[in-house]
Amino acid sequence: MEEVKKVEGFFKSLFDFSFSSFITTRVIKILYILFVIGAVIASLGIIIAGFTRGAGTGLFNLIIVGPLVFLLWVIGARVYLEIIIVIFRIGEDLSEIRKGKS
Repeated sequence: MEEVKKVEGFFKSLFDFSFSSFITTRVIKILYILFVIGAVIASLGIIIAGFTRGAGTGLFNLIIVGPLVFLLWVIGARVYLEIIIVIFRIGEDLSEIRKGKS
């Protein structure tokens, strides 16, 4: 029953044209998963492209470039999403403070 309320609340927030409630904090986990999947695909693409150029380039991309791209992509995505969450939490906290002073 609680899951149904969460889904209803999500769609209610999604179509809230006054933007009184935010959905970003609810979908941030999904966005992070998509960023990690993108990092895996990019790394595999770099490794495959390396092997199409030759065994030496392929091994270099497999051992160094692929993991480095994956790591940097995931770190960058994590930092970006954490900044977004912090901004939204600041907004929520300011909203609570504003309600408390009214």
